[in-house]
Amino acid sequence: MSEGYRYLDNGAATRLDERVLEAMTPFLFETYTVATSQFSYSLGIAAREALERARSDIAASLGAASEEIIFTSGSTESSNMAIKGVPHALANKGKHIVTTRLEDFPVLNSVKALERDGYTVTWLDTDSDGRLDPAALEGAIRPDTVLVSIQAANQEIGTLQDLAALAAICKARGVVLHSDATHTYPRLPLDVSSLSVDLLTLSTELVHGPKGVGALYLRKGTPLHKWMDGGFQEFNLRAGSENIAGAVGMARAVELVTPEETAGIQAMRDAALEQLLAIPQSILNGHATWRTPQNVNVSFRFVEGEAITLHMDLRGYALSTGSACFSRALEASHVILGIGGDHERAHGSVRLTFGRYNTLDDATGAANALAEVIERLRAISPLGKD
Repeated sequence: MSEGYRYLDNGAATRLDERVLEAMTPFLFETYTVATSQFSYSLGIAAREALERARSDIAASLGAASEEIIFTSGSTESSNMAIKGVPHALANKGKHIVTTRLEDFPVLNSVKALERDGYTVTWLDTDSDGRLDPAALEGAIRPDTVLVSIQAANQEIGTLQDLAALAAICKARGVVLHSDATHTYPRLPLDVSSLSVDLLTLSTELVHGPKGVGALYLRKGTPLHKWMDGGFQEFNLRAGSENIAGAVGMARAVELVTPEETAGIQAMRDAALEQLLAIPQSILNGHATWRTPQNVNVSFRFVEGEAITLHMDLRGYALSTGSACFSRALEASHVILGIGGDHERAHGSVRLTFGRYNTLDDATGAANALAEVIERLRAISPLGKD
């Protein structure tokens, strides 16, 4: 990557922090055994201790107990594990699931898979900002509801849900609640000692941690069916050799996120939004204030998002048209359509997501470049000439 290139797609992937790599390196080249070798030799004992230390550190960041953290291969597996594991464990109670239409694909497609297997799903709508009315959730829960899954924040438009209010409803009704916290943890405070959520999908690959590792927070006593057969690792809930280097890196990435850094990233977001919303015929996607600190998502009329990203790439800026799981598809974003947007709005949307290695100049420079690109594209568009 050239020196002047600016990466503004941190909602898809982030550059690994060198300090995270430094923490991981000994478990790639020195203590490289598996943790299940702890009863055979000292190297296995060291591996087990590192794994449990990482588990304890991640648990502490959530106000959880160590045994409530299950390491996985990433957020996709964590969501699959929760959404398929809980209903199968509660098969005797019923076959009804509640979720929203705006969920990321690991949740969306896991629920659809259960729907094909005979489960009934209530797909909740949100308001035009992507926020779910708690009353809608209250009305959707039935005696046979076995799981509610509602994301902490949206992957494309950054809208935050009132997770505390939603969790309180689920707790009062005795229903298990899962939430995908991929786009909030550990950037925003999350304390399960006061928040009545039962399962959380966790990852640090969007805060400069390693790929290929994630975690599922599983509140003690929450029923979960083991859905992948193999060994007895992770409290006999997730089979497969533990990714010890990844777990250590994940814990270190959590440690490196600070409120001061997050405030700086939010300042970048606000500066970019102010400039972009001054462009004629621009529309903010997502809530103006209930929003993740790193996310900017704006639609521009009379231009295609794909054309914008290509022109921005030529100017040295990387940004996207949607979530990491969606941007390769040419279909309209289900999120933009889900908040009441039409296909033009969906196809004219761009997303900028900021991270540790961005600056305020990156944000304002990208906004200036976007204004120029949009003006040029509209000048050659038959729809945008006027």
